[in-house]
Amino acid sequence: MNVDRIVHMFAGAMIVVSLALGHYVSPWWLLLTLFVGLNLFQSGVTNWCLLSRILAKAGVSTQGSCGV
Repeated sequence: MNVDRIVHMFAGAMIVVSLALGHYVSPWWLLLTLFVGLNLFQSGVTNWCLLSRILAKAGVSTQGSCGV
């Protein structure tokens, strides 16, 4: 598994968790969904993502699963 897939899975999981918490606990948890969405937008515009840098420094492969 490479950095991009992990980042996408983590962002998706955070969105699902925050939506569930927003529904069952408090609507304030929806701010987490907003935060994740803004970070995804910022990452797309600037091509910089803190999580991907952390994963790359931890030794996770930055290449695709087919070796490209």
